[in-house]
Amino acid sequence: MADDKRKIGVVAATFLVAGNMMGSGVFLLPGSLAKIGSVSMWGWVVTTIGSLLLAFVFAKLGRLAPKAGGPYAYARDAFGPYMGFQTNTIYWFANWIGNVALPVAAVGYFSYFVPALAQPMVRTVVVLVLIWLFTFANILGAQVVTRIQSITTSFALIPLFGIAIFGWFFFKSDVFAGAYNVTGKSDFQAISGAASLTLWAFIGVESASVSAAVVKDPEKNVAIATIAGVALAAVVYISSSAVIMGMIPNDQLQVADAPFALAAQVALGNIGGGVVSLCAALGAGGSLGGWILLTALSAKAAGDDGLFPKIFSKANKDDTPVQGLLIVGVLMSLIVLITAASPTASAQFEVITQAAVVLTLLPYIYSCVACYFAVETSHTVAHTGIYWVLTSITVVYCLWAIFGTQGDLVTYAFLFMLFISVFYPFFSEQRRRDRQLKVAPAPAPRS
Repeated sequence: MADDKRKIGVVAATFLVAGNMMGSGVFLLPGSLAKIGSVSMWGWVVTTIGSLLLAFVFAKLGRLAPKAGGPYAYARDAFGPYMGFQTNTIYWFANWIGNVALPVAAVGYFSYFVPALAQPMVRTVVVLVLIWLFTFANILGAQVVTRIQSITTSFALIPLFGIAIFGWFFFKSDVFAGAYNVTGKSDFQAISGAASLTLWAFIGVESASVSAAVVKDPEKNVAIATIAGVALAAVVYISSSAVIMGMIPNDQLQVADAPFALAAQVALGNIGGGVVSLCAALGAGGSLGGWILLTALSAKAAGDDGLFPKIFSKANKDDTPVQGLLIVGVLMSLIVLITAASPTASAQFEVITQAAVVLTLLPYIYSCVACYFAVETSHTVAHTGIYWVLTSITVVYCLWAIFGTQGDLVTYAFLFMLFISVFYPFFSEQRRRDRQLKVAPAPAPRS
């Protein structure tokens, strides 16, 4: 009973889920969505429905088949070791590519105070400094980084809730309606593109079930908190994006490096814009350290399983994967340099997040099928049929989100998925064991 008193209820768990998703990644989205127009609000609606379905899938998996490793473990158990290897590799790449969006967002909001940061070359240098600052901070002591993140995350929520609630007093319907679809494409194509972009704000929904250990009656409350947390985040996302599109003319919003700060400036003047910029920059910067560590640790876990090079498994006396952290830092730096030519932080953010989303969707699709398998072994035939329909709709949603992504990124992601298969023989422990059994000498017959 004493232990149960320390656990959190469904309301607290709901806010925990929502807070984990409403990090810094959404802060540059209004600028990217402005290139589509206010029709992108329908993209938010579709993404919310799809994210709720994904939330339900992962909540069900967490309840029926809890696995350490998340999507990697689900794919491995449902499809075999090769799919596990493929999923883990793609998911790891998506993580460190997506991590780059955090310092880009932070520097974009700091440009409110230092306009020179809006210049591509200056922005690139500062982003690289932030990446290596938090990389070495993790090497020196992960505890410090996680404490910083827990504090700065609360700052990230201030602009989101503030604009979503109070921004409506400054909303102008003619500004919102005047740039409905600026893409020159059909509404369907525009909404598809928006759905791909907005999914970035919900990436990480699969991690919500981790809270099960600290939630009262987890079999019931984790699923409720997961669905409710996604719904709460969606309301804030849709409201804040709509408000900003009704406060700032579309041509200004498209090139804004700090859209939330610009909206606050319209409403409250320079002081309001400065406060929001500082909160958003702190939230983005603080999140970076934790995500760098998590990406390195996921590679370490795969290395321990024999599905990644052993260099990722090496750790110091404090169990910190130093070499893995350095490799992640180098790879993130390469992405920064590759995308450095982007004219604005918002444009750089858009390329990075779309690449991360399209890579993440494949593990999500595998997890949907794994959910069906888990239900099949524990439910009646009627339930199995219902879940087949549910998971199939979720898979269709994921495929539609891929359809809305830039064509070049989809092509590169597909080629990458095929290319990594040539490395599987080097990381298959089961294959090595089978080969050793085949070549082992037969025991000598007894005389």
